[in-house]
Amino acid sequence: MPAPRTPGFVNGGVSFWYREPGLPEPGPRLDGDVRADVVIVGAGYTGLWTAYHLKRADPALRVVVLESEFAGFGASGRNGGWLSGELPGSPERYARTHGREAAVAFQRAMFATVDEVLATLDAEGIDADAVKGGQLGVARNPAQAARLARFVEESRAWGWGESDLRLLDPAEREGRLRVAGAVAAAWTPHCARVQPAKLARGLAGAVRRLGVEVYERTPVTAIRPSRGRTAAAALTPYGTAWGDAVLRTTEGFTARLPGLRREWLPMNSSMIVTEPLPAEVWDEIGWAGRELLGDAAHYYMYAQRTADDRIAFGGRGRPYLYGSRVDDRGRTAAWTVDALWSLLTGMFPAVAAYRADHAWSGVLGVPRDWCATVGLDRATGLGWAGGYTGNGVSTTNLAARTLRDLVLGRDTELTALPWTGRRVRRWEPEPLRWLGVHSMYTLYRRADAQEAAGSGRTSPLARLADLITGH
Repeated sequence: MPAPRTPGFVNGGVSFWYREPGLPEPGPRLDGDVRADVVIVGAGYTGLWTAYHLKRADPALRVVVLESEFAGFGASGRNGGWLSGELPGSPERYARTHGREAAVAFQRAMFATVDEVLATLDAEGIDADAVKGGQLGVARNPAQAARLARFVEESRAWGWGESDLRLLDPAEREGRLRVAGAVAAAWTPHCARVQPAKLARGLAGAVRRLGVEVYERTPVTAIRPSRGRTAAAALTPYGTAWGDAVLRTTEGFTARLPGLRREWLPMNSSMIVTEPLPAEVWDEIGWAGRELLGDAAHYYMYAQRTADDRIAFGGRGRPYLYGSRVDDRGRTAAWTVDALWSLLTGMFPAVAAYRADHAWSGVLGVPRDWCATVGLDRATGLGWAGGYTGNGVSTTNLAARTLRDLVLGRDTELTALPWTGRRVRRWEPEPLRWLGVHSMYTLYRRADAQEAAGSGRTSPLARLADLITGH
């Protein structure tokens, strides 16, 4: 059934998060060559946080940020607003190269990052509608419930104590949030809701106040390593930015840079938001704690209750465009809007009497082994951070503080984390990666359907999907 839409329904337009504050007027573009200590390519969360922490650590540094559109145009202005303490990848894979203790240290650093971001927002006076209500993960059939219980049990080996993650009894589950068909739930306090565009705009303002030069409407066409006495460089149509370090923080847009089309796969994620919901709906649903909501499906969803009492609800739509193309204007296919609405109203039947008010999409960066990475090659002057696989709102801050320490030559607990300097093989050439990604999500959808029909155990189709893509 088609999703009912408000008369003012918007499809695309970057994202709903810009409806209230409005799209920012892009700042000046680069006008000629510039020489800096650090050049940052990309003004999303990673680039902005990196500029912020570098200037706070050493105000004398000349830091230049180059952005093709405006700060927060990409995933930083379109995501689900989950400031989460989850790892950006598999702890087992990080432990495989650096040991279990290093993976546990990484997890504890992620927990601390949630509070680090909230403290910085307070210190800088950035109003991003932040509420630390934790995260609720629900299961809606026996197979999902078994998987959720297994995840909680296995997490104990990776730094999650009882106070960090626990299963809820039915009474507490219903007291927090009433999801139709829920049979189990787990809760962690290590998550906060934010309004993504307000966070991006606030960070952009903070770095400018610190003296960072942010050049917008300045697409980088290539990044070159240092050669002999020649510094590393970021090339644009309007001039070249030279730096002792050039840091690539382009996440889902990385594939646009020459030679990097297969580095990280640009994975699409889509969202819808309801019109504001009245008090009687919230009385039926609950959600007074403003928890972030996810589920234990393979083709998973994510949601938040917004500051103006809407439900922002996301999931995978058209997951990948052939050739790593990026549809950067955010327009979402009608069938994706309808599918998200069907899932939303299935979880919250009381919402079915209301309408969708906005739909949008964005891309996130996925490395071949689904684990994020950060690093700096001193021989070339080139650094990077990204591949957050959908956990970037908080992880960008930890990556930025790690890049700060690497640039400044510091040997710290952050630079010792197991994602530092991590390299993985590239994605396969086309058509193999298109076939692999679309096969994976087709199998996940069918696995969810099997489990919903009452199989009681994780579908073999999901295991096959994991095997195909290394998820």
